Amino acid sequence: MNIEEYNFKDRLIKGITTDGHFKISVVKTTEVVKTAKENHDLSLLNTVILGKALTATMLLASELKGEERTQLRMDGNGPIGYLVAEANQVGEIRGYVQNPAAELDYSDPETQLGDGLGLGVLTFSKVLYNEAEPRTSSIQLVKGDVNSDVAHYLTQSEQIPSALLIDVGIDENGNVTNAGGLMIQRLPGAPDGQIDMLQERLGSFPPIDELLSDGQYIDEIMQKAISPLKVKELNRQPVDFFCRCTRKRFKNALSMLSLDDLKDMEGEGQEVVCQYCNKKELISKEEVEKIIMDAQAKLN
Repeated sequence: MNIEEYNFKDRLIKGITTDGHFKISVVKTTEVVKTAKENHDLSLLNTVILGKALTATMLLASELKGEERTQLRMDGNGPIGYLVAEANQVGEIRGYVQNPAAELDYSDPETQLGDGLGLGVLTFSKVLYNEAEPRTSSIQLVKGDVNSDVAHYLTQSEQIPSALLIDVGIDENGNVTNAGGLMIQRLPGAPDGQIDMLQERLGSFPPIDELLSDGQYIDEIMQKAISPLKVKELNRQPVDFFCRCTRKRFKNALSMLSLDDLKDMEGEGQEVVCQYCNKKELISKEEVEKIIMDAQAKLN
């Protein structure tokens, strides 16, 4: 990897305006989306929709501490079915869709990207330190396009006026060119109307993927999005499509099954698949027998 490639790796940057009225996060998720597409063999529809959801979830997770994490779930009546995207503050992102091959009929002039999810529900969860249960809230999907729905969630459930812009670029060969997003949130004491001005500006703001493809990085995009206000960088960090599934966790998951279910597996190995990253592990028949013996011992 040369210095230019290193400098343009997927990262998130956070800043605050010098007047203390707004905070802004900008993230580049190009490799994250490419990895998701490859791991799950995603259709173009799912590449864009899940890619946007992964990007949005990372922006939301940037407000957390340490290894606290967020999960965004969108359930709809469209061909995608549902999607799940999860991220933590240290930059680990993962996710999946119910129907990875789902596609739309683009020959129909009425077809819109949001039809992929359709009507349904957005559920957002936070797993926080010192809290036994996740904080969860839900709203109806507005458009199914991720941008509108997450911005609506922030305004309605979190009561934080926000401007959100997320883009995933696809070339004529169906490859991901660039992906990223930005989020601007009003802080207490900000003058009325300023967030509306910023939202209006983002309505005509160039797509994030195009800015990245033109060689503009997250620093420049942050400055441009918040102009004419001045912004101070707070921190930056790398982001990756990363899943903490391990062979040990797969075996622990099998051990949670009932003894009757385990006995149905006796005498043969089991292939276990992580739904988040599509990683596969073969648990040998000897390992299955050991899990069964341990389960029997607990009952005695």
